Amino acid sequence: MPRTADRTTEKITETSTDRSTDRTAARTAGRPGTASAGRSTRPADVLAAGCLCWRRAGSGLEVLLIHRPRYDDWSFPKGKQDEGETLPETAHREVSEEIGLLPRLGVPLPTIRYEVKDGTKDVHYWAAEFGPGARPEPDGREVDEVRWVGPDEAHRMLTNPSDREPLAALVALHEREDLATRPAIVVRHAKAKPRSAWSRAEGDRPLAATGKRQALAVTRLLRAWSPERVVTSPWLRCLSTVVPYARKAGVPVRERPHLTEASHKRHPKKAAAVAQTMFDKDAPVALCTHRPVLPTILKVIARNASPELAALLPAKDPYLSPGEMIVLQISRRHRRQVVSVELVKPFDD
Repeated sequence: MPRTADRTTEKITETSTDRSTDRTAARTAGRPGTASAGRSTRPADVLAAGCLCWRRAGSGLEVLLIHRPRYDDWSFPKGKQDEGETLPETAHREVSEEIGLLPRLGVPLPTIRYEVKDGTKDVHYWAAEFGPGARPEPDGREVDEVRWVGPDEAHRMLTNPSDREPLAALVALHEREDLATRPAIVVRHAKAKPRSAWSRAEGDRPLAATGKRQALAVTRLLRAWSPERVVTSPWLRCLSTVVPYARKAGVPVRERPHLTEASHKRHPKKAAAVAQTMFDKDAPVALCTHRPVLPTILKVIARNASPELAALLPAKDPYLSPGEMIVLQISRRHRRQVVSVELVKPFDD
């Protein structure tokens, strides 16, 4: 199917590969016209996404390679972006289609670019952890064999040399004990009806028609990270943005009045305390709040991030557009340590 034109995921990402000073370059991905740092900024003709699926093997690491009979090559699960998809959704869908497992996206890895018959192709990768009981199965059409191998063997087997770049980043994160992460996601609620057109209680102001479409897009997009709990302002426009995901996923919703605009104005420290729970508790989480609350949330994130990653956080009002989210990957080994930051916009027609 044709790729989207200019309405897909927009990400600004830097991934920590060392908890001190050694870090990969910042990356902008997802929207045609962007590329990895140091590469040409000419728009890619084809966009694709996938995952480096990995699991623990004793004290080491194994990655999953797939064999595609059409090309007789060994690569990672990936595929082209469909119309109306964001790149995280593409990665999530392609992995599930090709190996029959649903990934939870982890740390974003370097984007690779190479030439195909249709021009230049950018492939965006994320790490995706699987447990020892996961049993990938080839789909029998595009993939006829799957194989768990160590990094050295993967390096030898990969047909496309450029695939070794995200593999090297994956190995580096593993060696620094920051590959195993959990997501923490901050969502600005979808577009609400204008204040000027609403005369009733502010907490009851609903989503506009555009906001309802954005909320559907947020619901689809959150599946790529599968948060296991949702923390939200109890005002209607926040609930309408994230509760649909929670219901579909069967995860609990925790309403926190301190995340409302009114409470935050009186007691910003209490809103900050709610935000800090994203780091203090181990479950993957999504937090939904309002534009005026975002500066406080961002300060909490910055306290738990390196200066390099904190510099990537939005610094100017409105910080996030309606429905936009910040996706953090937090190290499970080094608790509270932010490993990567992504700014992600849901597809919005």
